[in-house]
Amino acid sequence: MSVNGANPLRDAQDRRLPRIAGPSGLVIFGVTGDLSRKKLMPAVYDLANRGLLPPGFSLIGFARREWQDEDFAKEVHDAVKEHARTPFREEVWQQLVQGCRFVQGDFDDDQAFETLKATIEELDKAQGTGGNFAFYLSVPPKFFPKVVAQLKKHGLADQKEGSWRRAVIEKPFGHDLTSAQELNQLVHDVFPPNEVFRIDHYLGKETVQNILALRFANTMFEPIWNRSYVDHVQITMAEDIGIGGRAGYYDGIGAARDVIQNHLLQLLALTAMEEPGSFHPKALVAEKLKVLTAVELPDDLGKHTVRGQYSAAWQGGEKVVGYLEEDGIDPRSKTDTYAAIRLEINNRRWAGVPFYLRTGKRLGRRVTEIAVVFKRAPYLPFESGATEELGQNALVIRVQPDEGVTVRFGSKVPGTSMEVRDVTMDFAYGESFTESSPEAYERLILDVLLGDANLFPRHQEVELSWNILDPIEEYWDKHGKPAQYPAGTWGPVEADEMLARDGRSWRRP
Repeated sequence: MSVNGANPLRDAQDRRLPRIAGPSGLVIFGVTGDLSRKKLMPAVYDLANRGLLPPGFSLIGFARREWQDEDFAKEVHDAVKEHARTPFREEVWQQLVQGCRFVQGDFDDDQAFETLKATIEELDKAQGTGGNFAFYLSVPPKFFPKVVAQLKKHGLADQKEGSWRRAVIEKPFGHDLTSAQELNQLVHDVFPPNEVFRIDHYLGKETVQNILALRFANTMFEPIWNRSYVDHVQITMAEDIGIGGRAGYYDGIGAARDVIQNHLLQLLALTAMEEPGSFHPKALVAEKLKVLTAVELPDDLGKHTVRGQYSAAWQGGEKVVGYLEEDGIDPRSKTDTYAAIRLEINNRRWAGVPFYLRTGKRLGRRVTEIAVVFKRAPYLPFESGATEELGQNALVIRVQPDEGVTVRFGSKVPGTSMEVRDVTMDFAYGESFTESSPEAYERLILDVLLGDANLFPRHQEVELSWNILDPIEEYWDKHGKPAQYPAGTWGPVEADEMLARDGRSWRRP
Protein backbone atom coordinates (compact mmCIF):
# COMPACT_ATOMS: atom_id res chain seq x y z
CA MET A 1 0.00 0.00 0.00
CA SER A 2 1.37 3.44 -0.80
CA VAL A 3 2.10 5.82 2.05
CA ASN A 4 -0.87 8.15 1.48
CA GLY A 5 -3.37 5.27 1.42
CA ALA A 6 -4.08 5.52 -2.33
CA ASN A 7 -4.12 2.35 -4.39
CA PRO A 8 -0.91 2.29 -6.50
CA LEU A 9 -2.56 -0.05 -9.02
CA ARG A 10 -5.40 2.31 -9.75
CA ASP A 11 -5.04 4.62 -12.74
CA ALA A 12 -6.48 8.05 -11.92
CA GLN A 13 -7.54 8.40 -15.57
CA ASP A 14 -9.68 5.26 -15.45
CA ARG A 15 -13.29 6.43 -15.28
CA ARG A 16 -14.71 2.90 -15.17
CA LEU A 17 -13.90 2.42 -11.50
CA PRO A 18 -16.69 4.26 -9.71
CA ARG A 19 -16.58 5.55 -6.17
CA ILE A 20 -16.91 2.93 -3.45
CA ALA A 21 -18.88 3.55 -0.26
CA GLY A 22 -16.91 3.84 2.97
CA PRO A 23 -17.70 1.83 6.13
CA SER A 24 -21.48 1.94 6.58
CA GLY A 25 -24.74 0.08 7.10
CA LEU A 26 -28.36 0.32 6.05
CA VAL A 27 -31.45 -0.14 8.23
CA ILE A 28 -34.65 -0.88 6.29
CA PHE A 29 -37.96 -0.23 8.06
CA GLY A 30 -40.80 -2.17 6.43
CA VAL A 31 -38.38 -4.77 5.16
CA THR A 32 -41.14 -7.31 4.48
CA GLY A 33 -42.83 -5.06 1.88
CA ASP A 34 -42.79 -5.37 -1.89
CA LEU A 35 -40.42 -2.46 -2.49
CA SER A 36 -37.86 -3.92 -0.16
CA ARG A 37 -38.12 -7.42 -1.61
CA LYS A 38 -38.16 -6.51 -5.29
CA LYS A 39 -35.91 -3.44 -5.36
CA LEU A 40 -33.93 -2.60 -2.23
CA MET A 41 -32.47 -5.96 -1.22
CA PRO A 42 -31.56 -6.93 -4.81
CA ALA A 43 -29.96 -3.47 -5.29
CA VAL A 44 -27.82 -3.97 -2.16
CA TYR A 45 -26.68 -7.37 -3.47
CA ASP A 46 -25.94 -5.96 -6.94
CA LEU A 47 -23.81 -3.20 -5.38
CA ALA A 48 -21.92 -5.82 -3.34
CA ASN A 49 -21.50 -7.94 -6.46
CA ARG A 50 -20.05 -4.98 -8.36
CA GLY A 51 -17.58 -4.38 -5.52
CA LEU A 52 -19.08 -1.01 -4.57
CA LEU A 53 -19.92 -1.74 -0.92
CA PRO A 54 -17.34 -1.74 1.89
CA PRO A 55 -16.21 -5.18 3.12
CA GLY A 56 -18.03 -4.87 6.47
CA PHE A 57 -21.31 -3.54 5.07
CA SER A 58 -24.29 -4.28 7.34
CA LEU A 59 -27.98 -4.67 6.52
CA ILE A 60 -30.58 -4.56 9.30
CA GLY A 61 -34.24 -5.32 8.64
CA PHE A 62 -36.96 -3.99 10.97
CA ALA A 63 -40.54 -5.31 10.76
CA ARG A 64 -43.39 -6.89 12.72
CA ARG A 65 -42.76 -10.46 11.56
CA GLU A 66 -41.43 -12.89 14.11
CA TRP A 67 -38.23 -13.75 12.31
CA GLN A 68 -34.80 -14.78 13.48
CA ASP A 69 -31.64 -13.45 11.79
CA GLU A 70 -31.45 -16.63 9.70
CA ASP A 71 -35.09 -16.26 8.51
CA PHE A 72 -34.24 -12.73 7.41
CA ALA A 73 -31.08 -13.93 5.67
CA LYS A 74 -33.14 -16.52 3.79
CA GLU A 75 -35.68 -13.85 2.79
CA VAL A 76 -32.88 -11.61 1.45
CA HIS A 77 -31.33 -14.62 -0.30
CA ASP A 78 -34.62 -15.52 -2.05
CA ALA A 79 -35.32 -11.89 -3.03
CA VAL A 80 -31.83 -11.55 -4.45
CA LYS A 81 -32.01 -14.82 -6.41
CA GLU A 82 -35.33 -13.79 -7.94
CA HIS A 83 -34.83 -10.08 -8.62
CA ALA A 84 -31.10 -9.25 -8.75
CA ARG A 85 -29.73 -7.82 -11.99
CA THR A 86 -26.29 -9.42 -11.68
CA PRO A 87 -25.56 -13.17 -11.50
CA PHE A 88 -25.75 -14.85 -8.08
CA ARG A 89 -22.30 -15.57 -6.63
CA GLU A 90 -21.96 -17.62 -3.47
CA GLU A 91 -18.82 -15.83 -2.19
CA VAL A 92 -20.46 -12.39 -2.48
CA TRP A 93 -23.51 -13.73 -0.67
CA GLN A 94 -21.41 -15.25 2.15
CA GLN A 95 -19.70 -11.91 2.77
CA LEU A 96 -23.00 -9.99 2.70
CA VAL A 97 -24.86 -12.39 5.00
CA GLN A 98 -22.33 -11.89 7.83
CA GLY A 99 -23.68 -8.37 8.29
CA CYS A 100 -27.40 -9.26 8.03
CA ARG A 101 -29.51 -8.82 11.18
CA PHE A 102 -33.23 -8.64 11.90
CA VAL A 103 -35.07 -6.67 14.57
CA GLN A 104 -38.69 -7.54 15.29
CA GLY A 105 -41.15 -4.98 16.60
CA ASP A 106 -43.83 -2.35 16.03
CA PHE A 107 -43.05 1.30 15.45
CA ASP A 108 -44.52 2.03 18.92
CA ASP A 109 -42.32 -0.55 20.57
CA ASP A 110 -39.59 1.19 22.61
CA GLN A 111 -37.94 -2.11 23.43
CA ALA A 112 -37.54 -2.91 19.72
CA PHE A 113 -35.78 0.41 19.12
CA GLU A 114 -33.45 -0.30 22.05
CA THR A 115 -32.71 -3.68 20.44
CA LEU A 116 -32.04 -1.87 17.16
CA LYS A 117 -29.61 0.44 18.94
CA ALA A 118 -27.80 -2.53 20.50
CA THR A 119 -27.69 -4.30 17.11
CA ILE A 120 -26.11 -1.24 15.47
CA GLU A 121 -23.50 -1.06 18.25
CA GLU A 122 -22.76 -4.78 17.91
CA LEU A 123 -22.33 -4.48 14.12
CA ASP A 124 -20.11 -1.43 14.59
CA LYS A 125 -17.68 -3.61 16.54
CA ALA A 126 -18.04 -6.81 14.48
CA GLN A 127 -18.20 -5.30 10.97
CA GLY A 128 -16.40 -1.98 11.44
CA THR A 129 -19.22 0.22 10.13
CA GLY A 130 -17.76 3.28 11.86
CA GLY A 131 -21.11 4.36 13.31
CA ASN A 132 -22.36 5.31 9.82
CA PHE A 133 -25.95 4.19 9.26
CA ALA A 134 -28.71 5.20 6.85
CA PHE A 135 -32.33 4.60 7.89
CA TYR A 136 -34.54 3.72 4.93
CA LEU A 137 -38.26 4.32 5.61
CA SER A 138 -39.88 1.83 3.23
CA VAL A 139 -43.19 2.23 5.10
CA PRO A 140 -46.58 3.88 4.34
CA PRO A 141 -46.30 7.69 4.67
CA LYS A 142 -48.58 7.78 7.73
CA PHE A 143 -45.81 6.03 9.71
CA PHE A 144 -43.00 8.48 8.79
CA PRO A 145 -43.57 10.80 11.80
CA LYS A 146 -43.72 7.86 14.25
CA VAL A 147 -40.49 6.21 13.00
CA VAL A 148 -38.59 9.51 12.88
CA ALA A 149 -39.75 10.38 16.42
CA GLN A 150 -38.58 6.96 17.70
CA LEU A 151 -35.16 7.38 16.04
CA LYS A 152 -34.79 10.69 17.86
CA LYS A 153 -36.08 9.39 21.20
CA HIS A 154 -33.62 6.49 21.26
CA GLY A 155 -30.64 8.54 20.14
CA LEU A 156 -30.36 6.65 16.85
CA ALA A 157 -30.27 9.84 14.79
CA ASP A 158 -27.52 11.52 16.85
CA GLN A 159 -24.73 12.78 14.60
CA LYS A 160 -21.56 11.78 16.43
CA GLU A 161 -18.18 13.33 15.63
CA GLY A 162 -16.64 11.70 12.56
CA SER A 163 -19.66 9.57 11.64
CA TRP A 164 -23.06 10.15 10.01
CA ARG A 165 -26.72 9.15 10.36
CA ARG A 166 -29.02 9.67 7.37
CA ALA A 167 -32.73 9.30 6.66
CA VAL A 168 -34.11 8.04 3.35
CA ILE A 169 -37.79 8.76 2.69
CA GLU A 170 -39.92 7.30 -0.09
CA LYS A 171 -42.61 9.40 -1.75
CA PRO A 172 -45.21 10.77 -1.37
CA PHE A 173 -43.81 13.62 0.71
CA GLY A 174 -47.14 14.79 2.08
CA HIS A 175 -50.42 15.01 0.15
CA ASP A 176 -50.46 18.81 -0.23
CA LEU A 177 -48.27 21.81 0.57
CA THR A 178 -49.24 22.04 4.26
CA SER A 179 -48.62 18.36 5.01
CA ALA A 180 -45.33 18.45 3.06
CA GLN A 181 -44.14 21.43 5.14
CA GLU A 182 -45.13 19.67 8.38
CA LEU A 183 -43.29 16.51 7.33
CA ASN A 184 -40.17 18.47 6.33
CA GLN A 185 -40.22 20.34 9.64
CA LEU A 186 -40.55 17.11 11.59
CA VAL A 187 -37.75 15.30 9.74
CA HIS A 188 -35.40 18.31 9.88
CA ASP A 189 -35.89 18.52 13.65
CA VAL A 190 -34.25 15.10 13.87
CA PHE A 191 -31.85 14.97 10.89
CA PRO A 192 -29.90 17.91 9.39
CA PRO A 193 -31.40 18.86 5.97
CA ASN A 194 -28.26 17.69 4.13
CA GLU A 195 -28.63 14.20 5.70
CA VAL A 196 -32.23 13.72 4.48
CA PHE A 197 -32.58 11.91 1.16
CA ARG A 198 -35.98 11.95 -0.54
CA ILE A 199 -36.08 9.12 -3.04
CA ASP A 200 -37.54 9.83 -6.45
CA HIS A 201 -36.39 6.68 -8.24
CA TYR A 202 -37.02 8.33 -11.60
CA LEU A 203 -34.06 10.62 -11.01
CA GLY A 204 -31.84 7.56 -10.58
CA LYS A 205 -32.53 6.36 -14.11
CA GLU A 206 -29.63 6.73 -16.54
CA THR A 207 -31.90 8.25 -19.18
CA VAL A 208 -33.05 11.02 -16.87
CA GLN A 209 -29.43 11.96 -16.18
CA ASN A 210 -28.89 11.75 -19.95
CA ILE A 211 -31.21 14.75 -20.40
CA LEU A 212 -28.44 16.86 -18.88
CA ALA A 213 -25.74 15.19 -20.99
CA LEU A 214 -27.79 15.54 -24.17
CA ARG A 215 -28.42 19.23 -23.58
CA PHE A 216 -25.17 20.47 -22.15
CA ALA A 217 -22.50 18.22 -23.67
CA ASN A 218 -23.62 18.84 -27.26
CA THR A 219 -23.66 22.00 -29.33
CA MET A 220 -26.43 20.94 -31.68
CA PHE A 221 -29.41 20.95 -29.27
CA GLU A 222 -29.01 23.88 -26.90
CA PRO A 223 -29.26 26.71 -29.52
CA ILE A 224 -32.77 25.53 -30.53
CA TRP A 225 -33.90 24.57 -26.99
CA ASN A 226 -36.10 27.66 -26.55
CA ARG A 227 -39.29 29.48 -27.49
CA SER A 228 -37.95 30.57 -30.90
CA TYR A 229 -37.86 26.97 -32.16
CA VAL A 230 -39.90 24.80 -29.78
CA ASP A 231 -43.65 24.64 -30.38
CA HIS A 232 -44.52 22.64 -27.24
CA VAL A 233 -43.26 19.88 -24.93
CA GLN A 234 -45.14 16.69 -23.94
CA ILE A 235 -44.10 14.67 -20.90
CA THR A 236 -45.89 11.33 -20.57
CA MET A 237 -45.76 8.58 -17.97
CA ALA A 238 -48.17 5.81 -18.90
CA GLU A 239 -48.75 2.48 -17.17
CA ASP A 240 -50.67 -0.43 -18.65
CA ILE A 241 -51.59 -1.90 -15.24
CA GLY A 242 -54.39 -0.99 -12.84
CA ILE A 243 -53.98 -0.25 -9.14
CA GLY A 244 -53.34 -3.90 -8.24
CA GLY A 245 -53.55 -4.42 -4.47
CA ARG A 246 -52.80 -0.78 -3.66
CA ALA A 247 -56.39 0.42 -3.13
CA GLY A 248 -55.61 1.51 0.44
CA TYR A 249 -52.72 3.68 -0.70
CA TYR A 250 -54.06 4.89 -4.05
CA ASP A 251 -57.65 5.87 -3.30
CA GLY A 252 -57.71 9.50 -2.23
CA ILE A 253 -54.21 10.10 -3.65
CA GLY A 254 -54.70 9.60 -7.40
CA ALA A 255 -52.52 9.90 -10.49
CA ALA A 256 -51.68 13.62 -10.24
CA ARG A 257 -50.45 13.44 -6.63
CA ASP A 258 -48.75 10.10 -7.22
CA VAL A 259 -46.85 10.99 -10.41
CA ILE A 260 -47.19 14.61 -11.62
CA GLN A 261 -46.22 16.24 -8.32
CA ASN A 262 -42.87 14.46 -8.20
CA HIS A 263 -41.74 12.53 -11.31
CA LEU A 264 -43.23 14.69 -14.06
CA LEU A 265 -42.44 18.07 -12.51
CA GLN A 266 -38.87 16.87 -11.94
CA LEU A 267 -38.63 15.86 -15.61
CA LEU A 268 -40.07 19.25 -16.57
CA ALA A 269 -37.45 21.02 -14.42
CA LEU A 270 -34.57 19.06 -16.01
CA THR A 271 -35.92 19.67 -19.53
CA ALA A 272 -36.45 23.39 -19.02
CA MET A 273 -33.66 24.48 -16.65
CA GLU A 274 -30.74 26.72 -17.56
CA GLU A 275 -27.21 25.31 -17.64
CA PRO A 276 -25.92 24.93 -14.05
CA GLY A 277 -22.49 26.29 -13.09
CA SER A 278 -21.47 22.74 -12.16
CA PHE A 279 -23.11 19.41 -11.33
CA HIS A 280 -22.75 20.11 -7.64
CA PRO A 281 -26.13 19.46 -5.87
CA LYS A 282 -26.48 23.14 -4.86
CA ALA A 283 -25.98 24.40 -8.41
CA LEU A 284 -28.41 21.85 -9.86
CA VAL A 285 -31.09 22.56 -7.25
CA ALA A 286 -30.75 26.32 -7.78
CA GLU A 287 -31.55 25.99 -11.50
CA LYS A 288 -34.43 23.55 -10.92
CA LEU A 289 -35.94 25.89 -8.31
CA LYS A 290 -35.84 28.79 -10.78
CA VAL A 291 -37.90 26.75 -13.27
CA LEU A 292 -40.44 25.53 -10.68
CA THR A 293 -40.85 29.10 -9.39
CA ALA A 294 -41.55 30.34 -12.93
CA VAL A 295 -44.24 27.70 -13.65
CA GLU A 296 -47.60 29.30 -14.31
CA LEU A 297 -50.99 27.59 -14.14
CA PRO A 298 -53.59 28.14 -16.89
CA ASP A 299 -56.24 30.79 -16.18
CA ASP A 300 -59.05 28.37 -16.99
CA LEU A 301 -58.39 25.10 -15.13
CA GLY A 302 -61.60 23.61 -16.55
CA LYS A 303 -60.25 23.87 -20.11
CA HIS A 304 -56.59 23.07 -19.56
CA THR A 305 -56.65 20.23 -17.04
CA VAL A 306 -58.36 16.83 -17.35
CA ARG A 307 -58.75 13.94 -14.94
CA GLY A 308 -60.15 10.53 -15.69
CA GLN A 309 -60.86 7.05 -14.33
CA TYR A 310 -60.48 3.82 -16.28
CA SER A 311 -63.63 1.83 -16.93
CA ALA A 312 -64.05 -1.89 -17.62
CA ALA A 313 -62.83 -3.06 -21.05
CA TRP A 314 -60.71 -5.66 -22.82
CA GLN A 315 -57.01 -5.04 -22.42
CA GLY A 316 -54.21 -7.32 -23.56
CA GLY A 317 -56.64 -10.12 -24.35
CA GLU A 318 -58.38 -10.13 -20.98
CA LYS A 319 -61.44 -8.44 -19.54
CA VAL A 320 -60.39 -5.98 -16.84
CA VAL A 321 -62.61 -4.21 -14.31
CA GLY A 322 -63.00 -0.45 -14.05
CA TYR A 323 -61.45 1.54 -11.20
CA LEU A 324 -64.73 1.85 -9.32
CA GLU A 325 -65.15 -1.97 -9.36
CA GLU A 326 -61.65 -2.66 -7.99
CA ASP A 327 -61.47 -4.33 -4.54
CA GLY A 328 -61.50 -1.80 -1.72
CA ILE A 329 -62.57 1.19 -3.85
CA ASP A 330 -65.65 3.22 -2.89
CA PRO A 331 -68.02 3.17 -5.92
CA ARG A 332 -68.46 6.94 -5.44
CA SER A 333 -64.70 7.61 -5.47
CA LYS A 334 -63.56 10.70 -7.40
CA THR A 335 -59.90 9.65 -7.34
CA ASP A 336 -58.17 10.22 -10.69
CA THR A 337 -56.35 7.35 -12.42
CA TYR A 338 -55.53 9.68 -15.34
CA ALA A 339 -54.46 13.32 -15.22
CA ALA A 340 -53.36 15.74 -17.93
CA ILE A 341 -52.43 19.37 -17.33
CA ARG A 342 -51.07 22.26 -19.34
CA LEU A 343 -48.41 24.47 -17.74
CA GLU A 344 -46.32 27.39 -18.96
CA ILE A 345 -42.93 28.59 -17.76
CA ASN A 346 -42.81 32.32 -17.48
CA ASN A 347 -39.20 33.14 -18.27
CA ARG A 348 -37.22 34.43 -21.24
CA ARG A 349 -36.39 30.99 -22.62
CA TRP A 350 -39.88 29.44 -22.51
CA ALA A 351 -42.52 32.22 -22.47
CA GLY A 352 -45.53 31.12 -24.50
CA VAL A 353 -44.44 27.46 -24.92
CA PRO A 354 -46.98 25.06 -23.39
CA PHE A 355 -45.75 22.03 -21.43
CA TYR A 356 -48.33 19.21 -21.46
CA LEU A 357 -47.98 16.67 -18.65
CA ARG A 358 -50.02 13.45 -18.60
CA THR A 359 -50.02 10.25 -16.62
CA GLY A 360 -52.42 7.38 -16.22
CA LYS A 361 -53.01 3.76 -15.34
CA ARG A 362 -54.48 1.17 -17.75
CA LEU A 363 -53.29 3.10 -20.80
CA GLY A 364 -52.14 1.65 -24.13
CA ARG A 365 -48.70 0.58 -22.91
CA ARG A 366 -46.07 1.23 -20.28
CA VAL A 367 -43.91 4.13 -21.38
CA THR A 368 -42.27 7.28 -20.01
CA GLU A 369 -41.01 9.86 -22.48
CA ILE A 370 -40.28 13.54 -23.00
CA ALA A 371 -41.10 14.87 -26.47
CA VAL A 372 -39.76 18.27 -27.50
CA VAL A 373 -41.85 19.18 -30.56
CA PHE A 374 -40.43 21.89 -32.82
CA LYS A 375 -42.23 24.53 -34.87
CA ARG A 376 -42.96 23.87 -38.52
CA ALA A 377 -40.55 25.32 -41.08
CA PRO A 378 -41.67 28.90 -41.73
CA TYR A 379 -41.71 28.57 -45.53
CA LEU A 380 -42.07 25.44 -47.65
CA PRO A 381 -41.17 25.82 -51.36
CA PHE A 382 -42.84 22.46 -52.09
CA GLU A 383 -46.08 21.92 -53.96
CA SER A 384 -49.12 21.54 -51.70
CA GLY A 385 -49.39 17.74 -51.98
CA ALA A 386 -45.67 17.11 -51.44
CA THR A 387 -45.69 17.61 -47.66
CA GLU A 388 -49.00 15.97 -46.69
CA GLU A 389 -47.17 13.31 -44.67
CA LEU A 390 -44.72 15.70 -43.04
CA GLY A 391 -45.31 16.34 -39.34
CA GLN A 392 -43.26 18.47 -36.96
CA ASN A 393 -39.65 17.77 -36.09
CA ALA A 394 -39.40 16.22 -32.65
CA LEU A 395 -36.73 15.06 -30.25
CA VAL A 396 -38.05 12.27 -28.00
CA ILE A 397 -36.18 11.13 -24.90
CA ARG A 398 -37.42 7.67 -23.89
CA VAL A 399 -36.95 7.22 -20.15
CA GLN A 400 -38.40 3.68 -20.07
CA PRO A 401 -38.74 0.91 -21.08
CA ASP A 402 -36.71 1.19 -24.37
CA GLU A 403 -34.22 3.74 -23.04
CA GLY A 404 -32.88 5.99 -25.77
CA VAL A 405 -33.45 9.05 -27.95
CA THR A 406 -35.38 9.39 -31.21
CA VAL A 407 -35.18 12.33 -33.61
CA ARG A 408 -38.04 12.79 -36.08
CA PHE A 409 -37.49 14.89 -39.20
CA GLY A 410 -38.62 15.16 -42.84
CA SER A 411 -36.82 13.44 -45.69
CA LYS A 412 -37.42 13.06 -49.40
CA VAL A 413 -39.14 9.85 -50.47
CA PRO A 414 -37.08 8.01 -53.13
CA GLY A 415 -38.56 8.51 -56.61
CA THR A 416 -38.86 11.15 -59.30
CA SER A 417 -41.40 13.44 -57.64
CA MET A 418 -40.46 15.71 -54.74
CA GLU A 419 -42.33 14.19 -51.80
CA VAL A 420 -41.30 14.70 -48.17
CA ARG A 421 -42.22 12.36 -45.33
CA ASP A 422 -41.34 11.92 -41.64
CA VAL A 423 -38.45 9.57 -40.80
CA THR A 424 -36.79 8.79 -37.48
CA MET A 425 -33.22 8.37 -36.30
CA ASP A 426 -32.92 6.24 -33.23
CA PHE A 427 -30.35 5.78 -30.47
CA ALA A 428 -30.94 2.92 -28.02
CA TYR A 429 -28.89 2.49 -24.85
CA GLY A 430 -28.88 -1.28 -25.13
CA GLU A 431 -27.26 -1.16 -28.58
CA SER A 432 -24.67 1.56 -28.01
CA PHE A 433 -23.30 0.52 -24.61
CA THR A 434 -22.23 -2.98 -23.69
CA GLU A 435 -22.79 -2.60 -19.95
CA SER A 436 -26.40 -2.66 -18.84
CA SER A 437 -27.65 0.38 -16.93
CA PRO A 438 -27.70 -0.11 -13.17
CA GLU A 439 -31.13 -0.22 -11.55
CA ALA A 440 -32.16 3.23 -10.32
CA TYR A 441 -32.13 1.97 -6.71
CA GLU A 442 -28.52 0.77 -7.01
CA ARG A 443 -27.39 4.24 -7.96
CA LEU A 444 -29.55 5.92 -5.31
CA ILE A 445 -28.59 3.63 -2.40
CA LEU A 446 -24.90 4.06 -3.27
CA ASP A 447 -25.37 7.86 -3.42
CA VAL A 448 -26.99 7.80 0.04
CA LEU A 449 -24.01 5.88 1.47
CA LEU A 450 -21.60 8.29 -0.25
CA GLY A 451 -23.61 11.33 0.88
CA ASP A 452 -24.08 12.54 -2.70
CA ALA A 453 -27.40 14.41 -2.95
CA ASN A 454 -27.30 15.18 -6.68
CA LEU A 455 -30.24 12.98 -7.68
CA PHE A 456 -32.50 13.70 -4.71
CA PRO A 457 -35.16 16.43 -4.67
CA ARG A 458 -34.60 18.98 -1.91
CA HIS A 459 -37.44 20.06 0.39
CA GLN A 460 -37.86 23.40 -1.45
CA GLU A 461 -38.49 21.48 -4.71
CA VAL A 462 -41.08 19.28 -3.01
CA GLU A 463 -42.89 22.32 -1.60
CA LEU A 464 -42.83 24.23 -4.90
CA SER A 465 -44.26 21.17 -6.70
CA TRP A 466 -47.19 21.04 -4.26
CA ASN A 467 -47.63 24.76 -4.81
CA ILE A 468 -48.21 24.01 -8.51
CA LEU A 469 -50.52 21.03 -8.00
CA ASP A 470 -52.63 22.17 -5.01
CA PRO A 471 -54.81 24.71 -6.92
CA ILE A 472 -55.56 22.05 -9.58
CA GLU A 473 -56.54 19.47 -6.94
CA GLU A 474 -58.74 22.06 -5.18
CA TYR A 475 -60.47 22.93 -8.46
CA TRP A 476 -61.11 19.24 -9.25
CA ASP A 477 -62.47 18.70 -5.77
CA LYS A 478 -65.18 21.29 -6.34
CA HIS A 479 -66.01 20.72 -10.01
CA GLY A 480 -67.60 17.63 -11.51
CA LYS A 481 -66.10 14.17 -11.46
CA PRO A 482 -63.45 12.28 -13.48
CA ALA A 483 -64.14 11.53 -17.15
CA GLN A 484 -64.29 7.81 -17.97
CA TYR A 485 -61.95 6.12 -20.45
CA PRO A 486 -61.94 2.41 -21.42
CA ALA A 487 -58.94 0.46 -20.08
CA GLY A 488 -56.29 -0.02 -22.76
CA THR A 489 -56.97 3.31 -24.55
CA TRP A 490 -54.88 6.48 -24.28
CA GLY A 491 -57.16 8.34 -21.88
CA PRO A 492 -60.47 10.25 -22.03
CA VAL A 493 -61.61 12.15 -25.15
CA GLU A 494 -61.63 15.30 -23.00
CA ALA A 495 -57.80 15.12 -22.97
CA ASP A 496 -57.71 15.02 -26.79
CA GLU A 497 -60.11 17.98 -26.87
CA MET A 498 -57.86 19.89 -24.45
CA LEU A 499 -54.98 19.76 -26.97
CA ALA A 500 -57.24 20.19 -30.02
CA ARG A 501 -58.30 23.59 -28.61
CA ASP A 502 -54.65 24.63 -28.89
CA GLY A 503 -54.42 23.18 -32.42
CA ARG A 504 -52.26 20.27 -31.25
CA SER A 505 -52.59 16.55 -30.59
CA TRP A 506 -51.04 14.02 -28.23
CA ARG A 507 -48.17 11.90 -29.50
CA ARG A 508 -48.86 8.18 -29.70
CA PRO A 509 -45.82 6.78 -27.83
